[in-house]
Amino acid sequence: MRKKVVFVTGASGEVGQAIVKRLAEEGNHDLLTLDLQSLPEALQSLVTTHIEGDILNNILLARLVSEYEIDVIYHLAALLSKSSEFAPDTAHEVNVEGTLGLLRLAAEQSQWRSKPIQFVFPSSVAVYGLPDPESKGLYKRVREWEWNQPRTIYGCNKLYCEMLGSYYSQHYRQLAADQSVLIDFRALRFPGLISAFTLPTGGTSDYAPEMIHAAAQGRPYKCFVREDSRISFMTMPDAAKSLVRLAEAPREELTRQVYNVTSFSLSAAEIRDMVLKYFPEAEITFQPDPKPQAIIDSWPADLDDSAAQIDWGWEPTYDLERAFSEYLIPNITERYAGESGGA
Repeated sequence: MRKKVVFVTGASGEVGQAIVKRLAEEGNHDLLTLDLQSLPEALQSLVTTHIEGDILNNILLARLVSEYEIDVIYHLAALLSKSSEFAPDTAHEVNVEGTLGLLRLAAEQSQWRSKPIQFVFPSSVAVYGLPDPESKGLYKRVREWEWNQPRTIYGCNKLYCEMLGSYYSQHYRQLAADQSVLIDFRALRFPGLISAFTLPTGGTSDYAPEMIHAAAQGRPYKCFVREDSRISFMTMPDAAKSLVRLAEAPREELTRQVYNVTSFSLSAAEIRDMVLKYFPEAEITFQPDPKPQAIIDSWPADLDDSAAQIDWGWEPTYDLERAFSEYLIPNITERYAGESGGA
């Protein structure tokens, strides 16, 4: 008999680790996880089975279909924005072909059961692309259907995967006589994410957590964007919370398949000022790099997440003050407390 599980890909990544912790806290899921890397030791006891493998391995995915009854897929495996720009072909393979393989898996799984398989997908602010500073100033809070003109391959990948998910859940094989595939696709467009427990791993918005980590270690930091660069952010626990809350929402109450979520909007100078509040001796300067700067300039200053608030009651746990005072500063400080030169 196949084992009933919740399947998490990219479980060793920043969002993946947060999701595993969140689902384990609820205590009512058997977790099957997949990543190229092993799970951190602290998480190993929280999952039923962890597989070290490649999301592009179709033989592996076929074996999973035969061995497990998958209720929900949290598809978090991805090559992040900065890394993707250095290897766009690889980014397409991982981010698009990997997602397509999981959608095929969900489609096959759905034929074994009478209710839909839920497919929860983290998208990104990178799907947006404002053309100039005037537009960014005019459209201060961007809605889901506005400015879907991404500048990066990562943003292109995410936007296309949103469309693939919508197609598989609404129109898959629409001309076929038998339409037995049942997929309930739900996606969130995240702002910049900041974690207190994992190190930045290649996101274009990582200047925010990098500032805090450098200050906690007593290291100088040169920020690679201008002081006036503004985008929205969210803590990693709120990212996990929003994905799980969206998964729990009754389908009939959802008016969209893709939702914005956010917590607070900050300029790079305001992030520096928050860091200096807790680390007065921190040495933070600005040395903008024109290439990532252009990407940040194309992203909205803030996201309009009113649809998520109305449809499924989205509300972040951590506003700006709580994010720094209760989550980021205490935990990052503790991480480096024993190091020479640390705070």
